[in-house]
Amino acid sequence: MNINLVEDDPLQQKLIQHWLTEAGHQCRVFANGKSLMHEFQLAPTDLVILDWELPDHSGLELLKWLRQQQGSSVPVLFLTMRDDETDVVAALRGGADDYLVKPARPQELLARIDANLRRSQPQTSAKAKTRQIGPFTINHHSQQLNLHGKPVVLTQKEFSLACHLLSNIGQVVSRDQLLEEIWGQALNTKSRTIDTHISRLRKKLGLNPDQGWRLSSIYQSGYRLDWLGD
Repeated sequence: MNINLVEDDPLQQKLIQHWLTEAGHQCRVFANGKSLMHEFQLAPTDLVILDWELPDHSGLELLKWLRQQQGSSVPVLFLTMRDDETDVVAALRGGADDYLVKPARPQELLARIDANLRRSQPQTSAKAKTRQIGPFTINHHSQQLNLHGKPVVLTQKEFSLACHLLSNIGQVVSRDQLLEEIWGQALNTKSRTIDTHISRLRKKLGLNPDQGWRLSSIYQSGYRLDWLGD
């Protein structure tokens, strides 16, 4: 799922983003309300995690703005140091879907995210959760990838890596981007882990010229997946 995190503390940003990417979510980080407001309509958003104390707007102001956007029923989860009952009540009455007090516990945060996503999309069909890219069918909800209709057994990291590559066909995806979004920058930049995962995907998904694909390693840049057919 696509989750927007509004948090101005760099350490909290990296920690929470790491938890979310480990769980298979896509996480965009915003350090203030202005940046969220600028980008909110430009990319799909399934849930917003919102801090209360921000440099330019309060959490309540941002919540009010989100609820004023046309057709915006996106779940909003507060994650903040403020633990006074009046603050919790104000947030929930203002339209927030959930409220957690820092420091967050990773499994509880992920469980609450999952619960809010389920409630917000009760009528979403399985078809709406899937993407068809050539011979590949990607179901982000179940984290399942099919090749010519047959399921491919992938680890969570392999699935996330495959999604990144298939979503950026013909474009270079940098190692830094993959480290940040899939591994949460938990790996040393010289680690061979990404190369190992790339090699496995080539075999598992048939990403080679005789199948119409070329998965290239771009020196000092990253990787590029190309479709060789028409």
